[in-house]
Amino acid sequence: MRLIYLFSVCLITGMVTSQLIDLSVWYHELTFLTDIMLAYIMMEVGLEFYLDKANWRAYIKDYFIAAMAAGLPWIFCFLYFLYYFKDSTWQEILLIARFAAPTSSGILFSMLAAAGLAMTWLFRKVEILAILDDVDTILILIPLQFLLGGAQYILFSVVFVVIILLILAWKYLHSIRLPSGRLWLFGYSILMTMLLRWLNLKLGIEIEILLPAFVLGCVLVNPHDRRLVKGHIHEHAFIEAEERPLMYFDRAVKVAFMLLVGMVLPKLPLKTLDPWITSLHVLAITLLSNLGKCFPIFCYKNEAVLRERIAVSIGMFPRGEVGAGILLLAIEHGVTGYAITVAGISLALNLILTGVFVTIVIKLIRKPA
Repeated sequence: MRLIYLFSVCLITGMVTSQLIDLSVWYHELTFLTDIMLAYIMMEVGLEFYLDKANWRAYIKDYFIAAMAAGLPWIFCFLYFLYYFKDSTWQEILLIARFAAPTSSGILFSMLAAAGLAMTWLFRKVEILAILDDVDTILILIPLQFLLGGAQYILFSVVFVVIILLILAWKYLHSIRLPSGRLWLFGYSILMTMLLRWLNLKLGIEIEILLPAFVLGCVLVNPHDRRLVKGHIHEHAFIEAEERPLMYFDRAVKVAFMLLVGMVLPKLPLKTLDPWITSLHVLAITLLSNLGKCFPIFCYKNEAVLRERIAVSIGMFPRGEVGAGILLLAIEHGVTGYAITVAGISLALNLILTGVFVTIVIKLIRKPA
C-alpha cells in the first residue's frame, strides 16, 4: 500500500505543478520522457501477457466488453456536454467526450502490481480489457479526426499499423529471443520512443507509444514464465525484481511516470470559472464516465463472483495518459470552450482518485477471513 500512496502523491504533485507553473514551453520534452516511461511499463505488461490461442473466440467477447466499457462513458459524456454546453459543435464534443473512454493502462498496471495483484484473475482480465479498450479508442479517433479535419487519408495508415501490430503480437507471442532485463527494457523504450517520434514527424500521423511498446513486450521471450513459477503466488518475479538495485530502478521509473503524467496536464483557466457550477459539472461528468465503465459487472458471471466483477469495473476507472492525449489532440484541432475545461478538471479529479479506486479493488479482491 505504501507504493500506491507514493504513486498517488506523485500524481497530485505533478498536477499541482502543472497548474502553478507554465510548463507549456517544455511540453515536447515532458511528453517525450513520459512516453519513455510508459513504453517501459507497457513492455513489462506485454512480457506478462498470455493468450490461449486455442480459445481465440473468448477474446471476441472480451473485445465487445472492452468496446462497451469504452463506448458507454463516451456516449454518456457526449450527451451531457451536448445538452449543457452550446459553445462547441457536436463534432468537437464527440472528440472531447472521448477522453472518458480509455483506461489508463500504465497507471493501472503499475498500481495493481504494486498492490500484489499481478497473479490474480482480476489483473489478467483488466489487463486484456484495458489493452483492447485502448485499441478501440485509437481506432475510433480516426473517424473523429476526419469529422474535425476533413478527409486526411494518411490517417488510414494508423489503422493499418494497428492491425499489423496486433497480427505480430498474435503470431510471434513470446517467440523472439532478445535480452529482456529491466535495463534492456528501458533501453528499448528510449529507442522505440525516438523512432516513433521520427516516424510521426515524417509521415504526419500520430501513433501513440502504448500499443507498439506492448507488442514488443508480447513478442519477447519471457525468462520468468508465470505458468512455471511456484514461489510467487501474489506477484510475478519479473514485475517485482528480487535484485535490490533493479527493484529501486523499476520503482524510480514508475514514480517518474506518475509525476510526469500529472505535469503534462494542460493548464486550466481556474480563475475565470464559477467554482460551484464547475464543480457540479465536473462531478457529473466523472460519475457518468465511471458509470459507463461498470459494464463488466454484467459479464463474466461464469468466471467470477459479483465482488470480483465489481472490482474489474472499478479497476477500469483510472484515466490518465491516453485521456490527456485526447484532450491535447482536441486543442491541436482548435477546439476551445467550457466543455474542454470541464473535461480537463474531470480528468484531474479521476487521476487524484486513482489510489482510492485501487484501494477499493484490493478490499474487494481480498478474501474474507
